[in-house]
Amino acid sequence: MLEKLNKFIQKWMPILTPLSLIIGVLLENVGEHLLFLVSWLFAFMTFVSSLGMKFKDVKVFVKYPKTILFSIAFLHIIMPLWAYFLSKFIFQDHLLTIGFVIAVAVPTGVTSVIWVTISKGNLPLCLSIVLIDTLISPIVMPALLQLIVGESIAIDSTSLVLDLVWMIVLPSILGILLNELSKGSIQKKYGMKLAPFSKLCLFGVIMINSSAIAPYLRDITWELIGVILLVFIIAVSGYVFTMLLGRIIWKDQSITTTFVFTGGMRNIAVGVIIATTYFPSKVAMPVVFGMLFQQVLASVASKVIEKKQVKMFNIDSNVKQL
Repeated sequence: MLEKLNKFIQKWMPILTPLSLIIGVLLENVGEHLLFLVSWLFAFMTFVSSLGMKFKDVKVFVKYPKTILFSIAFLHIIMPLWAYFLSKFIFQDHLLTIGFVIAVAVPTGVTSVIWVTISKGNLPLCLSIVLIDTLISPIVMPALLQLIVGESIAIDSTSLVLDLVWMIVLPSILGILLNELSKGSIQKKYGMKLAPFSKLCLFGVIMINSSAIAPYLRDITWELIGVILLVFIIAVSGYVFTMLLGRIIWKDQSITTTFVFTGGMRNIAVGVIIATTYFPSKVAMPVVFGMLFQQVLASVASKVIEKKQVKMFNIDSNVKQL
């Protein structure tokens, strides 16, 4: 039954995600009283996602050091700079600029593992990027935000680091340790059973935190429409950039596929928590809206990659026949 529930939620995530946002906005007053649950929900999500990882995933770094470093640079330097300049040029609103940067500077999404598997990418490389990027996030995120925010807004870096360690690093290490000690049996036994609850936690995080941006959604303004459009443009550009760069840099299609999804997906839920906890509520607008397009764009990217793989297969078959 839990497996069927998980498949149902996975199938309808592109609809359930924005629905969670809408419910959170409508139940604004309820969401405010449930904020204390957010870090616990996210820690549980991270723990469940980490049950399928192993410490040896980091060893892949020895085989693909340049690929992993470039992927991390793309996630935390190239895309944040791109989001910064676009938002600065279009809105000239420092709060929105911070929000757009947070939306793309968060660690790569754990769900990229699912899409890499579906699209026949390099799974060990994907797991390595996800794990390394997750573990360094308490260092990278505060440093990047300190540069972007400047002195205009006070940010408690120590608390931010501790929150990231609590929500991401500790649950990840616990999940990996349990997987290692059980020799993979815990993932087989409980992974699928816990998966639907993890996704429900994601919807809970969205609902609770979306209450913070409710005041900005009561009236549809040109600024609101502009924010949503720019979020969409930046999200699409992330996939376009990864596909173009992947084609130029790597000849191995599986590596390019892995780069596309680790570079295109984001752990936006942690971005929402950071935005709502440490900044004025307006900062959360671009971050929350980023959740609307994640799964849909990943699905589109998967179809594009699939068509390319079929085309390359046909070309190889024709060459062999000759």
